[in-house]
Amino acid sequence: MPEELLKELQSLITEGRNPLSVRLDTMSTREILNTINREDAKVAAAVAKVIPEIEKAVELVVEAFLAGGRLFYIGAGTSGRLGVLDAAECPPTFGTDPELVQGFIAGGYGALVRAVEGAEDDAEGSHDFFTQQKLNARDCVCGIAASKRTPFVRGGLDFAKTLRAKTILVTCNPPTGTDDGLDVVIAPVVGPEILTGSTRMKAGTATKLVLNMLTTAAMVRMGKCYGNLMIDLRATSEKLRERARAMLMLLTGVSYSDAERLLHAAGGELKTAIAMQVLQIEVREARKRLTGAGGQLRAVIGNRLLMKE
Repeated sequence: MPEELLKELQSLITEGRNPLSVRLDTMSTREILNTINREDAKVAAAVAKVIPEIEKAVELVVEAFLAGGRLFYIGAGTSGRLGVLDAAECPPTFGTDPELVQGFIAGGYGALVRAVEGAEDDAEGSHDFFTQQKLNARDCVCGIAASKRTPFVRGGLDFAKTLRAKTILVTCNPPTGTDDGLDVVIAPVVGPEILTGSTRMKAGTATKLVLNMLTTAAMVRMGKCYGNLMIDLRATSEKLRERARAMLMLLTGVSYSDAERLLHAAGGELKTAIAMQVLQIEVREARKRLTGAGGQLRAVIGNRLLMKE
């Protein structure tokens, strides 16, 4: 009912009017920017308050990965775009299969660049996608909805629960009884936006921070780094190839030409090349040992690298 929806929207913090910007249209450019910046400065503190919930979500994602499951993001508008963006960054950063972390936006991929009106109201909009992907109990679904009420997201999470997948909700409104049945609710409350209801601003920034933490921490736990180096990056550009060579030189002390030779022998796999050099073994044996250690380089080579920690 329209009146019920109006009341619901009026109750949301993300739809409230920010008292600091009620005269936004009368401000100078510098005043507008300073006001936005002061509000943005509050976002990190709001995210810090929900780190315990983010931790729980990371553990669910790691559990899913170890069981052969996947992480799916679903959202509409800005929320959906942020989920797709985070998923798209995982393969080049961590060398993961594109199927491992996936994002699905209301209205389909065309909605990434052009708004699809009404798509967020389709509570069953993700069901065909999940069915095609054979969503199951090993998987984890993270719904992203700044308002928390988005039908597309709520319907997708409800569908995921029927398949016994783990469920996470990222929102910028406080948890309520309507969240019963979800495994984790991550709710950094950033307050009303400078531009009323424009959740691409503070809410979008908070969401980006949460998703950064979620996948980065999960990938670290999965052995995708050594120290703070991305040893599983996918060298798909000249910049990334040079980065891989530089890391191999830093960690093992080999020359540029030897780093190039090792990476070529390892099929571009930095982690494998490191194990080959440190343990003085062939590529097949290096891969075998890494597989046996669940991809954890430190478990294979210990603390034998040159890098100071």
